[in-house]
Amino acid sequence: MNQRIRSLFEQKSSRILSVYFTAGYPHNESTMPVLKALQAGGIDMVEIGIPFSDPMADGPVIQRSSQIALQNGMSLKVLFGQLEALRPAIHIPVLLMGYVNVIMQYGLEAFCASCRRVGVDGIILPDLPLDEYLKVYKPVMDAYGLSMVLLITPETSDERIRLIDAHTDSFIYMVSSASITGAQSSFGAGKVAYFKRINAMNLKNPRLVGFGISNKATAEAAWEHASGAIIGSRFIECLDASDSPEAAVKRLLDGLAD
Repeated sequence: MNQRIRSLFEQKSSRILSVYFTAGYPHNESTMPVLKALQAGGIDMVEIGIPFSDPMADGPVIQRSSQIALQNGMSLKVLFGQLEALRPAIHIPVLLMGYVNVIMQYGLEAFCASCRRVGVDGIILPDLPLDEYLKVYKPVMDAYGLSMVLLITPETSDERIRLIDAHTDSFIYMVSSASITGAQSSFGAGKVAYFKRINAMNLKNPRLVGFGISNKATAEAAWEHASGAIIGSRFIECLDASDSPEAAVKRLLDGLAD
């Protein structure tokens, strides 16, 4: 596991908060200011979304942010240029989240080399098949010291969950529902039962819950049943409603405290 991710889970085993934002949104040059504001606000880990024209796992809020980011001129090449300033200004773990097509266009080894050069800790690719990851991606990512974060959903079989757990060296992304991203006001009994089912499996890796976390109720449910929560769409909305990244982070945290 990447050392920054390892250190986070060693130092803080519960109530971890990870926040997603889209690179190049709301402005092309927003990446570093948003990162700095999240770190200053006490966020534990950050996922930077790589904008893509057909983000199949993302709901309307993140889809819109990706469209605007692409119109702003954001690309992987531009993003890596901005992330040259990542370390040592940012000490918390930083992951990139995107789709396989973008990585293929850039080149897998070139992508991993760029991640290592700028100090990215891990990758999340929701549309990457597990078999392809194990055969093609994992050897290259291991060579560059990058962690791959794999996803499970309520529909993932116990057998597959254990296979994912066996091939994970950071944490498991526990998707709250087999749906797209987007804020929800609460988690029903079915989702809580899913969280409890995963807990009862006694997996070796910690889990963070994502998709649908937007307020105190959903965050507390995630913190109760996993090591942490991941917030995406709600933070994009906070950026939309605020005049600075710092104000957006405050708006997000205030909403989790209400």
